[in-house]
Amino acid sequence: MASRLYLVRHGETNWNKETRFQGQVDIPLCEKGIEQAEAVSKRLAGQNFAAFFSSSLSRARETADIIAKPHNKPVQAVPDLQEMNFGYWEGLTVEEIRQKYDRESAAWWSRPLENRVPGGETLVELAERSVQAVKTIIQKYPEGQVLLVTHGGVIRCIVAAVLGIDLNQYWRLRQDNASLSIIDFYQWDKAILMLYNDCSHLAPGQVPPI
Repeated sequence: MASRLYLVRHGETNWNKETRFQGQVDIPLCEKGIEQAEAVSKRLAGQNFAAFFSSSLSRARETADIIAKPHNKPVQAVPDLQEMNFGYWEGLTVEEIRQKYDRESAAWWSRPLENRVPGGETLVELAERSVQAVKTIIQKYPEGQVLLVTHGGVIRCIVAAVLGIDLNQYWRLRQDNASLSIIDFYQWDKAILMLYNDCSHLAPGQVPPI
């Protein structure tokens, strides 16, 4: 038997629409994000989950609450599943970051594992805390299904760790809002990625164009 982990990225926020780095700023879902969460909830309503977990940031918690509602089970918030702390970059767009932090931005995109975001975290720190949080969850639930709502950076770190991907390349893993990924854990080193970034439950207008 395996522990099946359903990973959902939170629904859209206004900062997502504006392509601003959110990090650990507590931005709520926008109307579209709520609709996306409801679509995930409808898709998973017939599943049997042993437990629901989310990042402690409101955009993830709101998404998780909507998904968990048909199951009448509480959502357990886990601070270590928060998005990466982007320090002084939080609230800025990619272009604004390049203009204000050109050297630091180039270094980070090249080697995010070793290069610390000004005032924030390294990718190593994000990976260590988020992967440990997931290990704790699957150890507690070695069988059955668990749902976890978190952030793009966290999901990329977990998938990269499972597949043995160089985390410096983690940004190559696309993560859409309200997407679903599934990992089966037989053991940590014997995990299988069953589904990744699936958005088939979303209406055409709810998914960014490819």
